[in-house]
Amino acid sequence: LPRSRKWRIRSQNSPSAGNPHPPPQQPKRKSASTMISFLLMVNKQGQTRLSSYYHWMSMAERVALESEIIRKCLSRSELQCSFLEYRGFKVVYRRYASLFFIVGTKADLDAGPGGENNENELGLLEFIHTLVETMDKWAGSICELDIMYQLEQVHFLLDEMVMNGYIVETNKSNILRPIDLIERESRKDEGMFR
Repeated sequence: LPRSRKWRIRSQNSPSAGNPHPPPQQPKRKSASTMISFLLMVNKQGQTRLSSYYHWMSMAERVALESEIIRKCLSRSELQCSFLEYRGFKVVYRRYASLFFIVGTKADLDAGPGGENNENELGLLEFIHTLVETMDKWAGSICELDIMYQLEQVHFLLDEMVMNGYIVETNKSNILRPIDLIERESRKDEGMFR
């Protein structure tokens, strides 16, 4: 066929040319990972010391969700599994001394109402452990008072690890580098005004 004829045939087969048989479309792929919906740090009395949410919830929903999940986690014995399901959330928690670290995930929004939550619970448990180790490296041995009095720095640390609900960094040195820079600059500023 001459070149112009081939071009006409191709253009007639394009979807915009009114072809009754458009080319097959690729099925929409579901992403393999789900996002972290929330992270809570709670003491043994059930008081929330830090909460971070990665998808929108009204304040009433947050309060109800926190109180119910905290109650469920605190009432479980050490012999029970560290994973539970609650209202479509997979909840993974771990206790370190007097603090409970609680992470909740929800199924992908692309997966629809009956979507599977394919998040790896052991991976989230390891994320909690990495978070605690990083906080220990930053503040010595982390305790409830460190979180209460240095809440802004703890949020910085968490923001270095999690972005929009996805774990983006697990290397302790990379996580602590920006925080060390901020602390170093603040010490310089303090010395300048004395």
